[in-house]
This record gives sequence, C-alpha cells and structure tokens, in this order.
Amino acid sequence: MSRQYFGTDGVRGHVGKSPIVPEFGLRLGHAAGKVLRAHGVHRPTVLIGKDTRISGYMLESALECGFIAAGCDVVLVGPLPTPGVAYLTRALRLDLGVVISASHNPFADNGIKFFSAGGSKLPDVWELEVEATLPEAEGCVPSEQLGKARRLDDAAGRYIEFCKSTFPNHLTLKGLRLVVDCAHGAAYHIAPSVFHELGAEVIAIGAQPDGFNINKEVGATAPDALIRAVRAHHADYGIALDGDADRLQLVDRHGRLFNGDELLYLLAMDRKPTGVVGTLMTNLAVEKALQQHGMEFVRAAVGDRYVLEELLARGWQLGGEGSGHLLLLDRHTTGDGIVAALQMLELVVRTGRSLADLLANLALYPQTLVNVRLPQGLDWKSHAAFRQARSEVERRIEGTGRVLIRPSGTEPVLRIMVEHPDAQEAERDARELQAALLS
Repeated sequence: MSRQYFGTDGVRGHVGKSPIVPEFGLRLGHAAGKVLRAHGVHRPTVLIGKDTRISGYMLESALECGFIAAGCDVVLVGPLPTPGVAYLTRALRLDLGVVISASHNPFADNGIKFFSAGGSKLPDVWELEVEATLPEAEGCVPSEQLGKARRLDDAAGRYIEFCKSTFPNHLTLKGLRLVVDCAHGAAYHIAPSVFHELGAEVIAIGAQPDGFNINKEVGATAPDALIRAVRAHHADYGIALDGDADRLQLVDRHGRLFNGDELLYLLAMDRKPTGVVGTLMTNLAVEKALQQHGMEFVRAAVGDRYVLEELLARGWQLGGEGSGHLLLLDRHTTGDGIVAALQMLELVVRTGRSLADLLANLALYPQTLVNVRLPQGLDWKSHAAFRQARSEVERRIEGTGRVLIRPSGTEPVLRIMVEHPDAQEAERDARELQAALLS
C-alpha cells in the first residue's frame, strides 16, 4: 500500500485544500487515536503543539476533537518547537506527540506530523496503518469513554530548561553577542531565553509572530536578514531557526553563512564517531574528508526521518542534512535547531577557535540546486527531452561530479542538483536540465 496523505514529513499542503481542512484534521485525529488503542494503549494521552500560523487554531481544534472522540486524552501546549513537542512527549511519558506545522513553508501552508512515545518520528508502517484507518474514523466512543483536554501552562519553561541542560555546566556563553532569528515561528518565546540564560548577550529578530509572517524574509531559509543584523549589531554569531525550529543556519561576524554540511563535519571532527549519516544531498567533500579521518559515511534518503532511521539501524548518534537538520542522538531524539546551535557554540567556547578557523581544511564542492515547480500532470520520469538531457550531462561529468534528481516530499517541485569541482560547469548543467524539463 502506498501513502496517499503522508509525505516525508507528515501531512502537508495548502490551507483550505484537502487534506489541510478541518474535516480531515478531525478524521486524522480519530484515526490516529484508534490506532493507538488498537495497539493496546487503554486510554492514550496525546500532546498537541503548533507553530504560529493562523491556521493552527483551526487544525488544533479539529485534531483535539478527533482524538477525544476516539477516547484519547489531550494535552495542549500552544506554540512550541517541533523538538519541544518530541521532548515533552517523552518526558511526560505520553503516548503520542502531534505537531501542527509546515516548517519552513509560508503561512498559507500547514501540516501535521507525529512523534512516538519515545520522542522520535514514527515509521512509514505506522503512517500506513493510520491511512488505512481513515475511512472508518467516524462517530465516537461511548460517552463514558470520551477523552478530556487540558493545557500545559509551563511547556515553554520545561523545554527551555531541557535545551540548557544539553550545554556543559562548566561552560558559559558570557562574552558572546548573538543575533537569534526565530523566523516569527514556534521558538519566538523560547530561543532568545535559552541563549540569554546561558550568559550571552542576545539580539532577537523574527520574534514577533502575527499568524501571517512566519518565515517571511527571515529565518533559516532567508538568512540575509540574519547576516544584515549580525553586521549591524557587530555580533559574534547569528543563529537562524526555521518556523518550527528543527533546523539551523549559522552566520559569523564577517557574514559568512555555514550550512548543515559544514556543521555536520565540525561535529564529526570534534566527536570522531565510528560513523556519520548524511543524505543524497550531502556534499561530496564532507564524505571524503570524514573517510580520510577513519569515519564511515552513509547516505540516507533526503529527509531527517530517514537519517534517523539509518542512525538507529546502525547504532550511531550523529547525522544531518545540508538544510540544517542535525541529529545528535546523545542530546535529543530528533533534530533540534536550538540544541544544535548550543553544540556549535560549545565547540567555539571550549576550543577558543572560530568556526571559520575550524573549517579551514574543508573545501566544499560547488553545488547548483534548481527547484522546478511541476505543471499539473507532468510526469518528469517519462519526459523524453529531460531524460536525454540527463543522460548527456551524466556522461559529460562522469567520474568528476554527480547529478541528483528528486521530487520534493512536501510540494509539487522537482529538485535538480548538480555537483562538480567547477562551479560554472555545475550551474550550466543544472540550467540545461531545467530547460529540458520545461521544454
């Protein structure tokens, strides 16, 4: 059975269009609740968190109703980062965590994703079971079995303390001036406090959500705002999160942007683990550098859930994506932008060296990534001109570069990536493939 609603990061789409409508939210909550009970959980308790999108109110109410109708108790925490929901689900010994968020997407999109009792993303087989239950997710349990709902008023404070606990007690951020960009998202009331309480001087931007401005010209997917702020405030570093705060971008005082591949390399070189998990998109230079230092490197499918699955299968602890999703399983069960930033700052404080200095021996291969929005009905796999162009490009750069074609799991976009030692060659080949697809 193939998944109809779930993508690489839960259910996601445009608000007002199926499946991001209240009716589906109610059925999804009901179906997930029935699956929990079918697995022997007598009276499940589900935690629901969200980011700052205006549509979060609607979906929160729909999911709450669905879970209660299925006989589940509900704990509401309001705006909270995705990793905060994962942490509290585990810490409070609850049965399921639910996040209402479309991560880095604009406010008119939204989504729903789930976390297990252990605080990790659930596997495909669980999502398939929920989808199979959707057609029968109607009505409700008898009145005496209906669930109840309550609010957890100190959720933000609990999560702040957890984040701080991942930073060594004997170190401090005193003396550092940081710009923290919260993307007008779920960490707006959390991230600045974490870094401030550990001693840093904090300038917060992107911390005034209004329901419509999440990720708008701020955050991890729009780092220019952070670069400008770091320079304007003469800060040591800038930290950018995305809408649900599970990814990280870092900027130094000179305006240099460090991507997830570079941060993963730094963490690996500091920790020297047996192995590291990246993705199909991870820069080839990182793979070669880690292998030269005796570390095994494995590529998973794109998506932090697949990185996590590979880490768990191999018993490893460190993995990540170039987009800034970093997994440090000795610190948290899922990707956490705040926790990852703290680990990078720990490295800076402990070594007394800048990130740029620590990266002096790594030269990334140029990559050109083109996102092509697919017209409705276009089958890129059978597109003759595109297939021919791809064959020609792959033949031309064989042995020196690589081509990666993959559809987005969250939107109707085809991602074309060309990696090559010559930046102009990578750009030219990517644009050639884009033109062929749209011809």
